[in-house]
Amino acid sequence: MKEKFIFFVSTLLFLGCNSKKTILTNTEWLIGTWQSQTSKGPLFETWRKTGENTFNAKSYYLVNLDTVLFETVELKEVENKLIYSVSAAPEKNEKPVSFTSIETGNEKLIFENKLHDFPQLISYKLISKDSLLAEISGKIEGKFQSEQFPMKKIK
Repeated sequence: MKEKFIFFVSTLLFLGCNSKKTILTNTEWLIGTWQSQTSKGPLFETWRKTGENTFNAKSYYLVNLDTVLFETVELKEVENKLIYSVSAAPEKNEKPVSFTSIETGNEKLIFENKLHDFPQLISYKLISKDSLLAEISGKIEGKFQSEQFPMKKIK
């Protein structure tokens, strides 16, 4: 009987240690390469998991077969929130801007920074396993503005 009890407790401890679930676990649908058609040409966003609590992304355009970096993103879990830190292309010499999650789920992410000029909100909504809608929005000179980026998963 004692052996059965020890086996049962050991199994529970093993499963408990290996089933650590983070907020990022629910957002793994972002991982991959996504493409959106824009007025500047095709925009790509490639997401990858770079640590237990971190994803990184690069947004870039293809211009005449050249890759032109648009921005980089770090998505990191900190104290049960996701922090979305975006950096413009290095030549712009700008500091990263951070947005904090206000909604996280299996199919939707919303990040907010009320102090940023534009956007103040960034969202991703999973439409299907190979389709999502990214959106930036907020106020510019007191008027609400929004820009949507329908994206298809290509990798």
